[in-house]
Order: sequence, then C-alpha cells, then structure tokens
Amino acid sequence: MAGNSTTGGGEDLPGDTNGKSANNNSLVVSFGEFLIDFVPTVGGVSLAEAPAFKKAPGGAPANVAVCVSRLGGTSAFIGKVGDDEFGHMLANILKENNVDNSGMRFDHSARTALAFVTLRADGEREFLFFRHPSADMRLHESELDINLIKQAKIFHFGSISLIEEPCKSAQLAAMDIAKKSGSILSYDPNLRLPLWPSAEAARKGIMSIWDQADLIKVSEDEITFLTEGGDPYDDSVVMKNLFHPNLKLLIVTEGPAGCRYYTKTFKGRVSGIKVKPVDTTGAGDAFVGGLLSSLASDLNLFQDEKRLREALAFANACGALTVTERGAIPALPTKQAVLDALTKHHHAS
Repeated sequence: MAGNSTTGGGEDLPGDTNGKSANNNSLVVSFGEFLIDFVPTVGGVSLAEAPAFKKAPGGAPANVAVCVSRLGGTSAFIGKVGDDEFGHMLANILKENNVDNSGMRFDHSARTALAFVTLRADGEREFLFFRHPSADMRLHESELDINLIKQAKIFHFGSISLIEEPCKSAQLAAMDIAKKSGSILSYDPNLRLPLWPSAEAARKGIMSIWDQADLIKVSEDEITFLTEGGDPYDDSVVMKNLFHPNLKLLIVTEGPAGCRYYTKTFKGRVSGIKVKPVDTTGAGDAFVGGLLSSLASDLNLFQDEKRLREALAFANACGALTVTERGAIPALPTKQAVLDALTKHHHAS
C-alpha cells in the first residue's frame, strides 16, 4: 500500500498488505482453513430448531494469525477461499487485523467453506459442514507463496488440510519448505471427527506428520482419541505415545484449568485464570496465538523453564479472555488486556 510507513527498507512482497513481514524476523505464518461459521442467534437449540444464524469468520489457523497480530506480533496466513463475497470478506478481515494475506488464493470453481455450528441444550456441539469440496481443500502446491513460507520464524498448521488432496500435498510441501529454511514447526491437530472419513483415518492422518513438528499443542480429549483410550493425565501415557524424539515442546491444554508442558528436560503445569465463560469458540486458538507470539520473539523458551512458564501463563490468559466474548476473532485480546488480566489475577490470588 502506498505510503505505508511500517516498511523499513527491504523489498515489499507482491501484494503485501502491511510491509512488516518483509523485514521482520519474528514472522508467524499460519497455514490452513479459513471459513464462515454460522451460529444460531439463540442458544441451546439444534440446527433444525434454530430460527436464524449469524455469520462469523472461523478456521483455527486464521484465528491464530489474527491473535498473533492483535498481540502486537507479525503474522501471515496462507490458504484458499472461494472467489466469492465470503472469500473476499475473509481476506479483508485479515487485512483489517494487520495480517499479511498475500499468501491467500481465490478459487473460481469452489466456494468458501461454510460450517453451521450449534451448542445444543444438552451441551453437545453439533456441526454441519458445507465442503463438497470447498475452496480451502483445493489449494495446490503450485499456488504456495514460497518466499513467504521461507521467511517464517514459526510455521503453524493443523490437520484439517490433511484430509483431502490437493491441499494435503500443499501442506506437506509447505512444511518441508519451512523446515528447510529453519522455521519452527508448530502443530495443533485440532481434531474435527465429522470431517474425516472415519475415526481410523483421522487417527492415522493426524499422526502421519506428528514427528515433524517442533511444538505440538493437544487437548485432553485429543490425547484419549490418539492413544485409543489412554488416560490424558498420566504422564507416562503422554510421554510414551506422543513425545517424539525431535519434539521441543508438547503442551496439553486443560481448558479453564490451564495447561501442562513437557520437554526433554522438564515438565510441569501452569494454572489458568478464572473467568465467566460466554462462548468458548477460539479459546484454544487464542492460547496458541499467545504462545507463538511469545515464542516468535524468544526461542529460548524451549530451554528456559521460568520463561516458558511465564509464556504459558500469558497464553492461558489469552484463552481465558477469549471465552468472555462471543465469536473467536472479535474476542481475541490485545497484549495490554492480557497483561492487565494477569496483574489482576496475581493480586487476587
């Protein structure tokens, strides 16, 4: 953009929206799906009973990119949407949130993915996905912004892009480029069973790239699923099944209770902060965004337990603040809000 004063020398990327990424060595690049969630305007109903739906941007990797940016970091998103009103709306949301969207692509023959999501009266989430196929599944390896990937200090991804070709090959290629250029690979498996052909396929697909990640964030339910019934609170289950030899850090999130961390040399837990939950959408993505924003400016967190614990307390607070408002992206906090919440929490405890 003309007159963008944030560009400090360094050539601008083609179509770069904020110039920061070209010369900033703390870039977090997030890869994967970006879609529209339709949420009922009233709570506690099934999709069939919902009188009306409100649209909200969704997709874990995009939420993470926006979170990093809102916390003052530098981020970019790579993925594909439809060449339609919704796809352009999503690209704009990134731009408004200072996320570099130059790695986004628009598909002319498939639509932006839609997901209808409701929290039924019995507390279960009900999903109805429109992806037959959706644009995000049709990102080809040839469409990857290789320069952008090579600049990533951290390259973050999930497992949903592994379900279908061609985006599966695109993700594997992107991970390979990032790895070869020295990026830290961050993985949030983000299990969405209804999207996979079967539970077996999901387990196999999610585990197929497990040993390539430097950092993995996994939830209690995901541990039970991936270990076929293992106790998520048993350290030996976690270490034996999920801690691979190249892993620098494994995080187990426990919702409002906080998280546990495992490295080769130390392990422990960091408690969360208590809030009044309104909507849990995006809490895990905010946690990841909070952790990656700390990590992007300080890779020593992997070795320094004290600093890691501070970063995890910060990430826990990011997740907590996100549940106090509706929607994922609108609820993502600023750095100041997180620091204020932590200060308040310390005085209270």
